[in-house]
Order: sequence, then structure tokens, then C-alpha cells
Amino acid sequence: MAVLIQNQATFLSHLSETKLEVAAIRADLEQIKAILLRHDQVLADLPEAIRQKVGSKRGR
Repeated sequence: MAVLIQNQATFLSHLSETKLEVAAIRADLEQIKAILLRHDQVLADLPEAIRQKVGSKRGR
């Protein structure tokens, strides 16, 4: 019975650590998603930015 209680305590300790690690991973993933969304917007805006840049050089 004592071994069972000790094993359960060890398990719960590891479970708490695992929950903290999962929370950190989720936070990292949210940051990655935000960065990817910004990159997606930059790429979507790129053709127009290139057209404006090329157009301004032609007008010289």
C-alpha cells in the first residue's frame, strides 16, 4: 500500500510538470501562429508593393 501511495504521488508530480510543459508549448504555438499570419499578410501584400516599386522607377 505504501508503494502504491508513493507511485501515485510520483505520478501526480510528473502530471503537474507535464501540464506546465503542455501550457508552454501551447503558448509557443500561439506565437508561431501569430507570426505565420503576419507573414501570410506580407506575402499577400507583396505583389502590390512590387507593382508600386516598379511603377515608381518607370516614372523617373
